[in-house]
Amino acid sequence: MMSEAPVSDRRDMGDVKPLRVAILGCSGSIGTQTLDVCRRHCDRVRVVALSVNSSTEALISAAREFGVEWLAVADDAHSKDVCLAELPEGAHLGFGPEAVVDLASLPEVDLVVNALVGFAGMHAGYEALRAGKTLAYANKESIVCGGDLLMPLAGPGRLIPVDSEHSAIFQCLVGERRDDLRRIWLTCSGGPFYGRSRDELARVTAAEALAHPTWKMGAKITIDCASLMNKGLEVIEAHHLFDVPVDDISVLIHRQSMIHSMVEFSDGVVKAQLGSSDMRAPIQYAMSYPQRWDASVESVDWWSAGPLTFAEPDEGTFGCLSLAKDAGRTGGTLPCAMNAANEVANAAFREGACSFVDIERIVSRVMELTSVERVESLQQLDDVDVRARELARRALSEVC
Repeated sequence: MMSEAPVSDRRDMGDVKPLRVAILGCSGSIGTQTLDVCRRHCDRVRVVALSVNSSTEALISAAREFGVEWLAVADDAHSKDVCLAELPEGAHLGFGPEAVVDLASLPEVDLVVNALVGFAGMHAGYEALRAGKTLAYANKESIVCGGDLLMPLAGPGRLIPVDSEHSAIFQCLVGERRDDLRRIWLTCSGGPFYGRSRDELARVTAAEALAHPTWKMGAKITIDCASLMNKGLEVIEAHHLFDVPVDDISVLIHRQSMIHSMVEFSDGVVKAQLGSSDMRAPIQYAMSYPQRWDASVESVDWWSAGPLTFAEPDEGTFGCLSLAKDAGRTGGTLPCAMNAANEVANAAFREGACSFVDIERIVSRVMELTSVERVESLQQLDDVDVRARELARRALSEVC
């Protein structure tokens, strides 16, 4: 377990030679913003490995810009893409999910930014930690599904969260005694449907759900934010990362997304981390920790920031949050099954195959049908994921 956010000496080498970084999922929202941070700090960072799922043009463009030596494309159906002829001289290119995972343990890599989407990122995170790399991860599903396996591999200062909320908690705990931590306040914008009724949610469209009020993110996570499933996943993530019971993690609606999370201590003192709604800030901190580099984002004008507001989430209307918390309390393989069901339902909603409220119904049904086991291996979790996806597809056909 991650007993505290320790001050590590792993960045001292930054004064001597650049930090060598692998970015898994470099064409997505987190990946492209990570590349922005690398441009801003090209004297401190050297990009040595990149992967994409299928966006080969983006891969080649980034590889040529940064002179990257190691590349991977997860979808080997793109192995014949014409743009691959523009591969930088001397670069190594692999295909398939295994090629992506292999990048995580390269001897040439110091830090792995895991920006892969969904369950697919768990194996890469596991291999990065097993190889002794520092893992800067935005792939919360890795911890949700495999936290029981990943956390014991995470040495001090080797697992740094990129999610803005968990980065905030991590920063608030630097220099603090973990025994003094009483409660985590996990902030949440409330998404585009804050204040809507259950009947109104039944009629919303994917386009409406993708219009997040404060953050620019990929499609899957944006839908999760609208359903509050993302916040439920983050509760489980915080439970593993900071060794805090699920019921000591309180979700707090904060529409302005300027307080990224807070921690409350035994003496009643609360520490918060504030800043702009820009993912480049937590990405940069994950790369610079325990140092702080010059900002890659604009400073907030606090004179004109306006009032900050808070509210309690409506778990009756947004039931995915309650389901995720139940899965976190139960533990074992249930969070993995829940996550798989959500990924199927989330994709179905985006494709117009089910309604927004059907996401919750499908996840609930899969959780009811899942026999919970103690987590023992990655293969076991792979099997649970496959079974849960099949159950979710059956539930999808029933509700729709």
